[in-house]
Amino acid sequence: MSNKYCVSVLAAGLMTALNASWAAPREEWVSTQSDQYAVAVTIYNDNLALVKDARRVKLDRELNQLAWREVSAQMRPETAQLRNMSNPAGFRLQEQNFDFDLLTPQKLLEKYVGRELDVIRVNPATGVETRETATVLSTQNGVVLKFSDRIETGVPGRLVFPSVPDTLRDKPTLVISLVNAVAGIQDLELSYLTGGLSWRADYVAELNASENQLDLNGWVTLNNQSGAAYPNAKLQLVAGDLNRVRDEQSAPRAMMTMAAKVADAAEMQQESLFEYHLYTLQRPTTVADNQTKQVALMSAARVPVHKMFLLQGADYYYSGQHGEIGQKLKVSVFVDFQNKGEGLGIPLPKGVIRVYKKDSQGNALFVGEDRIDHTPKNETVRLKLGDAFDVTADKKQTAFQKLAGTGRYNYVFESAYEIVLKNAKSEAVSVIVREPMPGDWAMLSESQAHSKVASGTAEWKVAVPAGGQTTLTYRVRVRY
Repeated sequence: MSNKYCVSVLAAGLMTALNASWAAPREEWVSTQSDQYAVAVTIYNDNLALVKDARRVKLDRELNQLAWREVSAQMRPETAQLRNMSNPAGFRLQEQNFDFDLLTPQKLLEKYVGRELDVIRVNPATGVETRETATVLSTQNGVVLKFSDRIETGVPGRLVFPSVPDTLRDKPTLVISLVNAVAGIQDLELSYLTGGLSWRADYVAELNASENQLDLNGWVTLNNQSGAAYPNAKLQLVAGDLNRVRDEQSAPRAMMTMAAKVADAAEMQQESLFEYHLYTLQRPTTVADNQTKQVALMSAARVPVHKMFLLQGADYYYSGQHGEIGQKLKVSVFVDFQNKGEGLGIPLPKGVIRVYKKDSQGNALFVGEDRIDHTPKNETVRLKLGDAFDVTADKKQTAFQKLAGTGRYNYVFESAYEIVLKNAKSEAVSVIVREPMPGDWAMLSESQAHSKVASGTAEWKVAVPAGGQTTLTYRVRVRY
């Protein structure tokens, strides 16, 4: 019998069970999203969210069994807290169970191992149905059924289940035993931490023709794979690196397919929260299950930028003889701007900035991207966009001498270098040559003055004419 047929037969049996006898356990109050009057979702960077779900629920006085349906399938039940907002006096919790074993034909059959069900067969010639009782012996790698006079494998007909077990739910449900002081409609709020909700910042920048300004737009990209929807939610985002206690072993969870949706643009307001930053959307929004949503974060126009060419050196060749170090070395190109001014001057959450520039026909083309960390206001944002095509460098060691040193210490080396910077562009450029200097170092001679930007770093700003080249030479002594 094919797997496809087995699944169809099980599904038919499930529908029969549902139509016949599925209901909440006796004396259980059931709350669904239709009872919800408010929901707030606060999402953190690291696949973590705080959900506050407020509902109006009818309760009895004294002992109640409450089934709170349509919670996140990735809820951390140890963090769940239910509060009575209208009558808190005398309200206390006794027990709670998170039922995330969802109702499917296979799960229902597994719950019936060792129990009886009915098997209905249809005579294909006459259409007459016959019913037999069988006991489910196993559901591993197929189905094993014990009839009164035989044992069969596979699904020989349509299965009829007398009921659905109480712990098997069609949606994730938190079942709470509680004591309530006042009978009637109560305003309850359930708060809990959950996985499956995450956010990141994405930025799009466009350089102007002169490459001295850019327009910047920031978006918040939300991913909801929690197994629940949050309609008309108050949405808040926390940017920062929280310390979290990690489980020794975390169970893998299945990933769900996401559908894309772009929300209407709306600015988010930010404020400080402890040592983090909180961003609040100024209108309710619906975060559907299995959805990617984008919300506008910030927008700034004509932001002044500075373009920089950088040739980054290394420290290994200062303690040995190397000769040619490299031909046509890549010169990296950066742009930077200050996080201040109109539209900026707010803490920028970490994310990826993608940069575009229009060609001569007005088509915006992608020219590079870089990832930024959380950036406070008034700080510099520096983006490496790639390596320059028309600006290259040839570097060689022109002299090397060991002046002193035995064993492991007290080495003194003297070496000289020549760096030829070439520019095939139609305009002049300035290239920063940055050399990490090891040990105790001293510059002996150089073709142009350097800057000691750090204790172990020398920098030169070298002007290279259009269609030409400039040679930088220097001699240095290092002591280990």
